[in-house]
Amino acid sequence: MAGGDDGGGKIDGGTAIENTAVEGIGNGKSPSPMEEPTHPPAPAALSKSAQKKLLKQQRYEAKKAEKKAQAKEQKKKEVERKRKEWEEALAAVPEEERLKLLESRKALRKERMEQRSEEKNAKFERLSRAREQGQKIVIDLEFSDLMTTSEIHSLVQQIMYCYAVNGKCETPGHLWLTGCQGEMETQLRTLPGFDKWIIEKEARSYIEAFEGQKENLVYLTADAETVLDELDASKVYIVGGLVDRNRFKGITLKKAEEQGIQTAKLPIGNFLKMSSSQVLTVNQVMEILLKYLETRDWKEAFFQVIPQRKRCEADPAGDGEIEEEGDEQPSESKRKCTEVPSS
Repeated sequence: MAGGDDGGGKIDGGTAIENTAVEGIGNGKSPSPMEEPTHPPAPAALSKSAQKKLLKQQRYEAKKAEKKAQAKEQKKKEVERKRKEWEEALAAVPEEERLKLLESRKALRKERMEQRSEEKNAKFERLSRAREQGQKIVIDLEFSDLMTTSEIHSLVQQIMYCYAVNGKCETPGHLWLTGCQGEMETQLRTLPGFDKWIIEKEARSYIEAFEGQKENLVYLTADAETVLDELDASKVYIVGGLVDRNRFKGITLKKAEEQGIQTAKLPIGNFLKMSSSQVLTVNQVMEILLKYLETRDWKEAFFQVIPQRKRCEADPAGDGEIEEEGDEQPSESKRKCTEVPSS
């Protein structure tokens, strides 16, 4: 079910070559006349289509980084502007008025800190309850060996968003990260406060983590034939943690079938038409599930979460190109939203 574009949300390693001849020289030994030095294999040439996709991805990443740097610089300027305005305001009033302004600002800061503390405590209580009785939702991280470093980074950002959204829900789910190891775990641990997250972090697979509960495991994948009608509190729903730019189509369904566990897809087609495939990012799937837990209404969940560009049909007069996650919204003149009429 999950995967696809960046904002989502899909998530290089080299091959170590042992050169015995070179090692022999480094040890003061001469290689045997019969020994041929080994050379790394020449990298496979990319097809024209793959080169275009790579170039497009590189341009997208560069554009994204540029936007992020501009936003950071703009924020810095805004902070500096407000600081100067505050200093000028203090300098323009008498001493008595200045003391009142300082006291007022101090009281406001204290109020904000108390509010944040209350929100933090309330979040802790909600997530603690969910740990005991909330809907179990797993993000399967066993695909990290299929992803590039940038794709893993993209997935990590999606996971961070999933946790943030879950923490704000009145009825949060209990999140699990399974197969959390290697580069994936390394990048996750760079997230601020990750070690304090109220979430289950498992190096083991979900099959091992939920040993004896195989009949309750349900893998959510857009390729499944079974349509999910509602969420069952006794079930454990699995979302594929994969950001692959559609390189590995059907991989989650195949994995689930080989493991002999149930599969299902979200009932998207019952409520709206998609402009492309029904493949969503990890955070979009997670947010839909959480919204459904809150409202028990699939239609409302889909329309609140799925981006307009994904649930619209291309206008015949337009170019029909589907933009990558994070790109700007297409204009209304090029796309119109299509809702499936109720029967």
